Amino acid sequence: MPPLNSVLAPLPYETRLDARDPASVDLVVIHCTELPDLAAAREYGERVLYPASGTGNSGHYYIDRDGATLRYVAEDRIAHHVRGYNPRSLGIELVNTGRYPHWLDSRHQAMDEAYPPAQVDALLALLAQLRATLPSLRWIAGHEDLDTATVEASDDPAVQVPRKRDPGPRFPWPQVLAACGLERLRP
Repeated sequence: MPPLNSVLAPLPYETRLDARDPASVDLVVIHCTELPDLAAAREYGERVLYPASGTGNSGHYYIDRDGATLRYVAEDRIAHHVRGYNPRSLGIELVNTGRYPHWLDSRHQAMDEAYPPAQVDALLALLAQLRATLPSLRWIAGHEDLDTATVEASDDPAVQVPRKRDPGPRFPWPQVLAACGLERLRP
C-alpha cells in the first residue's frame, strides 16, 4: 500500500473546536460529501453554522477522487460530523456526489457514483496510519449506520426519507473491512 501524503489544510475555525485527547478516539466514521467536488466541500466546511462557537460542520480528513488527502481538522479536536459520536470519533469525508443536489427529494435517493480505486487506496492508507498512531482505534462505521433518522421528503412531506445515506450502497465495505483491521460498528 502506498504511503499516505496528506496535506494540512486547517479550517479557519479549527482552534475553536473543542479539544480532546486523541487517545480517546476509538471510532472512524466514513462519510461522502454529497457535493460535486472538493472545492464545494471546502466551501461548505468553512461555513460557520454554530454562531455561539464560531464553528461549522466538517470532517477531519477529506479524500478526493484522485486520492489526494487533506486534513481539515486535527485529531486532537472534535469535529462536527455525526450526531452523538463526535467526541470519540474521526470523520473521513470521501468526495462523492451522493444525492446532490436533491438530498431529501424522495425521487432522487439513488447514490450511483462509484468510489474510484485511487480514493479507496488513499482511504486504506489513511486508516493504516490512524491505526498506527491512535492505539484505541477499534471501530469503523458509515454515517448511515449511526444517524438513522428519517425526515420529511422535500418534494412530499407525507414521505419519509433517510436524513443520511452516506457513504451509500456503492462504498466497498467488504474490501475496506478486509484491509483495515477495524470492526464495523452498527449500534
